[in-house]
Amino acid sequence: MSEELATGPKESPPAPRAGPREVWKKGGRLLSVLLAVNVLLLACTLISGGAFNKVAVYDTDVFALLTTMMLLAVLWILFYLLRTVRCPGAVPYRDAHAGPIWLRGGLVLFGICTLVMDVFKTGYYSSFFECQSAIKILHPLTQAVFVIVQTYFLWVSAKDCIHTHLDLTRCGLMFTLTTNLAIWMAAVVDESVHQAHSHSSSHGNTSYTRLTQDWERAGSAAGGDCSCNTAVCQVFQQGYFYLYPFNIEYSLFASTMLYVMWKNVGRLLASSTHGHSHTPSPISLFRETFFVGPILGLILFVVGLAVFIIYEVQVSGETGRTQQALVIYYIFNIVCLGLMTLVSLSGSVIYRFDRRAMDHHKNPTRTLDVALLMGAALGQYAISYYSIVAVVVGTPRDLLAGLNLAHALLMIAQHIFQNVFIIESLHRGPPGDETHGTPPREPCQGLTFANLDALHTLPACPPPAELVGPSPAGPQEAVSITSAPKDHWRSRCLKDISLFLLLCNIILWIMPAFGARPHFSNTVEVDFYGYSLWAAIVNICLPFGIFYRMHAVSSLLEVYVLS
Repeated sequence: MSEELATGPKESPPAPRAGPREVWKKGGRLLSVLLAVNVLLLACTLISGGAFNKVAVYDTDVFALLTTMMLLAVLWILFYLLRTVRCPGAVPYRDAHAGPIWLRGGLVLFGICTLVMDVFKTGYYSSFFECQSAIKILHPLTQAVFVIVQTYFLWVSAKDCIHTHLDLTRCGLMFTLTTNLAIWMAAVVDESVHQAHSHSSSHGNTSYTRLTQDWERAGSAAGGDCSCNTAVCQVFQQGYFYLYPFNIEYSLFASTMLYVMWKNVGRLLASSTHGHSHTPSPISLFRETFFVGPILGLILFVVGLAVFIIYEVQVSGETGRTQQALVIYYIFNIVCLGLMTLVSLSGSVIYRFDRRAMDHHKNPTRTLDVALLMGAALGQYAISYYSIVAVVVGTPRDLLAGLNLAHALLMIAQHIFQNVFIIESLHRGPPGDETHGTPPREPCQGLTFANLDALHTLPACPPPAELVGPSPAGPQEAVSITSAPKDHWRSRCLKDISLFLLLCNIILWIMPAFGARPHFSNTVEVDFYGYSLWAAIVNICLPFGIFYRMHAVSSLLEVYVLS
């Protein structure tokens, strides 16, 4: 009776409210999505328009919009944290799958790098404060506050399934998500213009030089004629441009976590936890591997860093060394992509012999991971197919064209097989969860029998292969039946595959994120499509390809823990 009284008040309130919540859930989501779409389109219009002088939108207008959005998002986050602290029943459930520790750890790491970038950017604009608008200094300071508050918010609240003020919470989460996407778009545009300026300086391309001159005239028209001549100013300028990839990844990581929180608003969870959790075993982590995958991955990672440095030095130096740098770059990528394709395919083959059951429970985090993997891969697909058409239809038939073609084909194959491997891994049940169609040997495992003669009478149990007892006194002593795990080698192979792919994806993220642009150094596509069209294709599609690599790293770390 006391047990009923204890559990009654806990479960009775959600029951009558479940009906209205389900009825209005789609309406609340639709309202928040419409708010996000309109704000995002406004931000996209200003950000894209601010890149050209022909449009009367200046970078100060973009900074003003982003600063306003970040301040509003910070106010809403503080309101959310204060409300959940004062109302303990506001979060009756927490999603165990949302916000795994490595995702939150990556968010903190990228957030720290973003704070360093804001320091560099503040120092850069403060170097010529007299001829700059105050909003250019206020923007990085506001972004630093936004990053600190949002990182704390996502660290403590990423798993929340809140049940109060549902529509307001959905709108607030979507607005914060839109703010992160707007920051991402502004960083991508700024970095693309910086790459355009670097390329035009070294290659003297008039089409791209016109774009950078428009951007510079837009900035000077808004804040006066400012020049960065001092050594400290140059260090600040180069520093914050090199830290842009971390700011980009921070915004995308935060957006994915906010989307999962938005999906979990008003969600009702069962008392028992279904499927696998994200908590790794500290005993088996980084131990149960053959060490072949990590060692080979580290070798490719170090070689990739050397290739990237050689590429950057030779491409930015003499013109005659550009082709040699491209040959080295393409050969390394062909070898790396080829190995990744074979390893991903072998992982899928291993799963054909895996008897673990598939996890079909509802999991918004896994659904988002799959959608992002498939969607982000489209950017690299587009670049690869454009390159294939340019090489096959175009006139050059030299070594560089052949390497470019092989690189594009392997890029498509690697994305396909890696996505298949990751998605199948995320849908597998935890280790030891086998399908019910297997031979019924489980009831015999771990049982203790006082009489060994009675064991042979059980129809489901074969004669024991190994009997381990406390003492060899006689057959009537209590003994235990143990069985060595037959799937141990599969788990080790899958861990090696996951670590190898993880390290390879990291180096393939570093190269384009920090400035490697063989798409422009190799003139096959430029001559075939024209510089303006090819630059638009690369600048639109490549950010999705860069995001794919980092998101694949996060997913592969989860696959490694769950193998």
